[in-house]
Amino acid sequence: VNSTITAVQGLEAGHYTDRVHATGCTVIICRQGAVGGVDVRGGSPGTRETDLLRPAHRVDQVHAIVLSGGSAFGLDAASGVVRYLEGQGVGFPAGPAIVPIVSSAILFDLGLITHEVRPGPEEGLAACEAASTGPLDEGSVGAGTGATVAKARGINAAVKCGIGSASLRLPGGA
Repeated sequence: VNSTITAVQGLEAGHYTDRVHATGCTVIICRQGAVGGVDVRGGSPGTRETDLLRPAHRVDQVHAIVLSGGSAFGLDAASGVVRYLEGQGVGFPAGPAIVPIVSSAILFDLGLITHEVRPGPEEGLAACEAASTGPLDEGSVGAGTGATVAKARGINAAVKCGIGSASLRLPGGA
């Protein structure tokens, strides 16, 4: 039984994983658009297009969410997702154009193995190409590849973690 985020009808998800350099990115795609929300925390948050997830903005749906390693550099992975969705005709109608709405957030994985390799547009595109409605792999994959926690005392005190997702079907089918 699929209890990951892809059990939600209309969602696809995929990872790009670079085990050699301990980094990667994860994309969640909703081709028909979905209402999103955001709670930004942390000492140095890095985000793109998350302000529109707050209430009272003109655009009330997103077509993809990207989570990426690579610190601020990893925000570039969303550009590959935008291009992929544009090519698929997925996005917000804006006059003659279709503009995919892609929100993203990054995590700091620089220096776990290297600081010179980080996800960019090509890796975001690869995550889209890997996306499916099947169960989403969890752990040290995609954005979770180089993820660590407990870095307040420095990178040497960090503990390895990963990425996960969950879904729950409520009584009545919702």
